[in-house]
Amino acid sequence: MKVTKVLATTAVIPLRNVTSFSTRTVSERHYTIVKILTDEGVEGTGFCYCGNGAGSIVTNTIRALLAKHVIGQDPHNTEYIWDVMYRDALLMGRRGAVIRAISAIDNALWDINSKYAGLPLYQYLGGFYQDIVPAYASGGYYLDGKTPEHLAEECLSYVDMGFKAVKIKVGRVSAIQDAARIEAVRKAIGDEVELFTDANNAWNDATSAIRAIRLWEDYDLGWVEEPTMPDEMEASAAIAARVDVPIATGEIHQTRWDFMDMIDRQAAAIIQPDAGVCGGITEFRRIASYAAAHSITIAPHWLADLHVHLVAAMPNATYVEFFTDTEVLNIMEIFENRLEVKGHGLALPQTPGIGVKINEKALAKFSVDGWD
Repeated sequence: MKVTKVLATTAVIPLRNVTSFSTRTVSERHYTIVKILTDEGVEGTGFCYCGNGAGSIVTNTIRALLAKHVIGQDPHNTEYIWDVMYRDALLMGRRGAVIRAISAIDNALWDINSKYAGLPLYQYLGGFYQDIVPAYASGGYYLDGKTPEHLAEECLSYVDMGFKAVKIKVGRVSAIQDAARIEAVRKAIGDEVELFTDANNAWNDATSAIRAIRLWEDYDLGWVEEPTMPDEMEASAAIAARVDVPIATGEIHQTRWDFMDMIDRQAAAIIQPDAGVCGGITEFRRIASYAAAHSITIAPHWLADLHVHLVAAMPNATYVEFFTDTEVLNIMEIFENRLEVKGHGLALPQTPGIGVKINEKALAKFSVDGWD
């Protein structure tokens, strides 16, 4: 089997409601979608999140720099293809848009290979979970007029769906105001449900983060996510050493070398690689193996349709991050199928490959550059 064509397009999908994190506000999201064709008729789909602007940079990286290394190759040669793409991109960027582009291509290759084997991706990778994979409901964003009571109602709705873990945003308001939000959620969901918090790089220094997190320690938080900027691993390590709440991070980090540094510095108890960001499934597996060797657990960052397979295939993975609607993770607007909430998690897809089918009509509505 040989790759005959690599196509990519940029989808710009507006949010229905402008949504805020600790330090930024988002009105639209940009995604790169990849389609890889083979001479045996097996087609692979890959995708990645590009941010809230200039997503065409990722798409153009695939078209102008990376596609030539994939065409003519057997898609099973994922390690070789990853290596030649990374080496050719050294001068263009060992992080950032280039690695996101590599991720989308790599994920499409794994989609092809598991389809060719006639297996869902998680089984092709070596299944650990069999029917249901654990998941948490992610939400709790800042919206105009949203009170702690509204937030509590939102999180309780996730528990009513069956989830035993939920996540909310923190860091945009004062630590005392966030404490009121956290308290309202904890009272609503009870003590048996895991409560995670996500700061999205809210603090500029370890001292500020430590003071804030200590205010919240009585609420039995499962983790505080991304307390500092991604490159501030020394600060993250200092925070992790001085608070009782576990620190989680990794959604913006890329390649095994970033995560090796994070783990070696003891900067996080839970790492959160994203296969649409870190270098694709090929690199995700390397990261997971290094984490397992150091007794570190993995809870990957969004893209549940992809990560449901990776969590299901890795014993040191704990949760899939799941959004119950298309309001925030709106790439689902162009997917024909949806993951099924089942029990306290997600039902594992049983179709070969990743299991995502692109709705071409919906994609055409949001694509800004067409397939090329």
